[in-house]
Amino acid sequence: SDVLALPIFKQEDSSLPQENETKHPPFQYVMCAATSPAVKLYDETLTYLNQGQSYEIRMLDNRKAGDIPEINGKLVKSIIRVVFHDRRLQYTEHQQLEGWKWNRPGDRLLDLDIPMSVGVIDIKTNPSQLNAVEFLWDPTKCTSAFIQVHCISTEFTPRKHGGEKGVPFRIQVDTFKQTENGEYTDHLHSASCQIKVFKPKGADRKQKTDREKMEKRTAHEKEKYQPSYDTTVLTECSPWPDTPTTFVSNSPAPAPTFTSAQHNTYSVPDSNSSSPNHQGDGTCQGAGDLHPSATIQETQQWLLKHRFSTYTRLFSNFSGADLLKLTREDLVQICGPADGIRLYNALKSRSVRPRLTIYVCQEPLHSIQLERPDAGSGDSSNGAIYVYHAIYLEEMAAAEVTRKLALAFNIPLHQINQVYRQGPTGIHILVSDQMVQNFQDESCFLFTTIKAENGEGFHIILK
Repeated sequence: SDVLALPIFKQEDSSLPQENETKHPPFQYVMCAATSPAVKLYDETLTYLNQGQSYEIRMLDNRKAGDIPEINGKLVKSIIRVVFHDRRLQYTEHQQLEGWKWNRPGDRLLDLDIPMSVGVIDIKTNPSQLNAVEFLWDPTKCTSAFIQVHCISTEFTPRKHGGEKGVPFRIQVDTFKQTENGEYTDHLHSASCQIKVFKPKGADRKQKTDREKMEKRTAHEKEKYQPSYDTTVLTECSPWPDTPTTFVSNSPAPAPTFTSAQHNTYSVPDSNSSSPNHQGDGTCQGAGDLHPSATIQETQQWLLKHRFSTYTRLFSNFSGADLLKLTREDLVQICGPADGIRLYNALKSRSVRPRLTIYVCQEPLHSIQLERPDAGSGDSSNGAIYVYHAIYLEEMAAAEVTRKLALAFNIPLHQINQVYRQGPTGIHILVSDQMVQNFQDESCFLFTTIKAENGEGFHIILK
């Protein structure tokens, strides 16, 4: 009886006379992709997919008369995920997927081909969960979801002698009904199947190779293998997550992943789902330092502010002192090489060195009227003191100069028409990218503003 309870025997034992015959699965999910013929008779099916190709998953209402009457005339929600099949990889799933995200910025592991899909409503993706999509559907209507898997099995395999052997994934579908408070959190059914993903056309070649191998076997050997089916029927399984090692799941509930309406409705992943890029100006980096005296709550806020939200649960009991005691090697081992190095640099306040630094001071109005001050000195003959702002440029471009000036002096950016540099005999030279590239590091400028000719906005003149 223990053996029959295993998931791989669920299709076989369903044909046996059982007293729990009433436990009829309410739904069935069928993926339109052929199973491999090189699978032992009592092993789970294995299906080969091509990277980026659209595959149909038919969402079928399998209820008997009177089953789950509360969903009659109502929509249900399904979440489709691509996850690791091997338990060993499931324990390091977060690190594996973070590494994939670093190498493939802006890409998703799983997408829904919306133009080809039928009957799916309110499609949503979460930028922090690149391996899942969700949608609503009506069980009484024809529904097909076309999925595209963009990760390939060999991307998660270390190189070995004699080539690489790809790891298997799982496609899992979890379906929920609506609760009284309107959220789709009441679990109804889950099913999954084992897949391997190859580069384009690779799945077809692998299927052909398996078929040719089977044809060479004797009739007695062929009896030990199951035939290849034209479609793949997903078999019942536990709802995801069934262990605490879930991919970026920040809630202990069985399926809270997409219950909030605040997630993006089928949108391109934002900057949180791609490789880290420059954010802000660095003008208040010191204020973002994590201090040893920081409490657990303050440490959690610091992690969120610096885009380490996926590690808040991992460091849920860490104070500032605890986190600062970790070495670079510790953080790489805990968070993986990409985020580990990023977290280490953030803790040590390692800012990106600017490509160019200039010092700028706004010329006081009264000094313009009295006399032209000497830009090379800190004050003028009339006793006016000039306070300079440091402008750090990460890009050697005129637009970067304009943006940083607007930030430093609280000037609305849209009101700045042009930035000029005062040249010989008082001429105004338009500041271009090439001019910025030829600025001397730590140059000093006074600047003043003049009204634009059309009366809308103004120009900035650097002296």
